[in-house]
Amino acid sequence: MLALDLGGTKAAAGVVDGGGRVLSFLVEPTRAEEGPERGLARLFDLGRRAVHEAGHEVAAVGIAAGGPLDPERGILLAPLHLPGWRDVPVTAQAEAAFGLPAVLENDATAAAAGEFRYGAGRGRKSLVYLTLSTGVGGGVVVDGKLLRSRGNGGELGHVTVDWRGRECRGCGRLGCLEAYASGTSIAERAREAGLNAATAADVAAHAADGDPVAVAVWDETVEALACGLVSLVNVFEPDVVVLGGGVSRTGEQLLGPVRERVRLAAMGNAGDAEIVQSALGDHVGVVGAAAVVQDD
Repeated sequence: MLALDLGGTKAAAGVVDGGGRVLSFLVEPTRAEEGPERGLARLFDLGRRAVHEAGHEVAAVGIAAGGPLDPERGILLAPLHLPGWRDVPVTAQAEAAFGLPAVLENDATAAAAGEFRYGAGRGRKSLVYLTLSTGVGGGVVVDGKLLRSRGNGGELGHVTVDWRGRECRGCGRLGCLEAYASGTSIAERAREAGLNAATAADVAAHAADGDPVAVAVWDETVEALACGLVSLVNVFEPDVVVLGGGVSRTGEQLLGPVRERVRLAAMGNAGDAEIVQSALGDHVGVVGAAAVVQDD
């Protein structure tokens, strides 16, 4: 399976076998500002190189991208992190480029499928996946079935954690989880508080060193993420919650206190949900895109 992961900052291509093993993996900048024609040409070239590097024939193409999108028609409608990419028939273009059937799915939904089939959700019946990155995306598996929508469902990052809170850069509403738990927001809030921090990783490092400003920002992040997760586990009662994306690389500095808060605040058995880091790491996008093709 050829798997393509189209992000706002980076594009990835990989060949993934039927067991979820990544046979090749290549990453390049998306350069979204250059527009969809040039951007897709580069993505498809990256895919050809991934196939060549794997030395493995592929039977189909899976494409994961941020929404809004229409997976049934294979069209990128107006992805928030690809400004100007409106009504792009990406599936048809991929089929023409490779001469193979192609499937398009929301990137976080695809990632949930990948983690469930091949990663931290293997052997479970239900899963909630959150990616904590430039934004916050999500996907859900219930009783072994991936919840798929018309392209804009599963937006778990837009669960409200403070209805009078910060404006969300993604949707414009107030108090979304994304406005507190995304890497973008963590760094932004730290700078507003006077901390010299370019990234969420910088904030985490300063907090680990005891900087009081960083500690306050990190504690707010933990509280917001735990608040959002309590709502999600109460609704879906999953076996496992998987956290991916760059922010999750802080590991137990984030997961430890979030676990404790969710356990104490969730209702009944919902608090028993295991909360773990993504098992697929940087490969989650391509493995997820391949998993969606297999589930299609």
